[in-house]
Amino acid sequence: MRLINQQLSPPVAMALKFAPFALLILAYLLGSAARLAENPNDKLLPAFSSIAAAVDLMAFTPDRRTGDYLLWTDTWSSLKRLGAGLGISTALALVIGIGAGILPFLRALLVPFVNFVSMVPPLALLPILFISMGLGEASKIALIVIGVAPIMIRDLAQTVLALPREQIVKAETLSASSWQIALRIVLPQAMPRLLSSLRLQLGPAFLFLIAAEAISADSGLGYRIFLVRRYLSMDVIFPYVAWITFLAASADFAIARLHRRLFPWSVLEGGR
Repeated sequence: MRLINQQLSPPVAMALKFAPFALLILAYLLGSAARLAENPNDKLLPAFSSIAAAVDLMAFTPDRRTGDYLLWTDTWSSLKRLGAGLGISTALALVIGIGAGILPFLRALLVPFVNFVSMVPPLALLPILFISMGLGEASKIALIVIGVAPIMIRDLAQTVLALPREQIVKAETLSASSWQIALRIVLPQAMPRLLSSLRLQLGPAFLFLIAAEAISADSGLGYRIFLVRRYLSMDVIFPYVAWITFLAASADFAIARLHRRLFPWSVLEGGR
């Protein structure tokens, strides 16, 4: 039997899913044990007991200065920035992407500019944003929008342009206006791709968020990681990185579930 036709039983498939994670944990345990055997004060690969103590300190023990639970305060600060940036980006992609896809005037006016902006490295604009917009929340949100929105706009515009022309022609023969065509024909078919595009941009959005918080912030997940790195506090950095990964994976899972619930017919959009 060819390998491409191999059918995996549920237990085997489940074991294979968890195998890489188990190997990663095992490799960490072995590496940590080896380094700590040579130097009990080694900070590069702390023992799980040290990591657990750091999690308890950051998540379940009030800060002596502020009284806040730092992990949850940092999480809330980061999620507010991320939500604002992704929300603005999604709205811009929906309006500009569909508009540029169906209206030749907007396509000629905006698509070349959006394509140009999407080629600019967003992190290179970070100093400009801080100088022009200050060190507050606006510059951090703007970085996420600049990094994410142009890609989403391009993706959605191409999706609209790829819709069968026959659908537009049939709607026009039934006296549908441009507004009706956009709402009744284009929007329902563009929405699944918008959610898929949003899923694909979660990783870059977190990257821009962490970069902005690392440079200028007084709270946030990126701020905390770069604050404790000067003390080589890997027992704090590792849990924060794992927590960021969990948040991103949870957001991806939630959007995928929403995709399946709202558009079950759109199996080709990768929302399974």
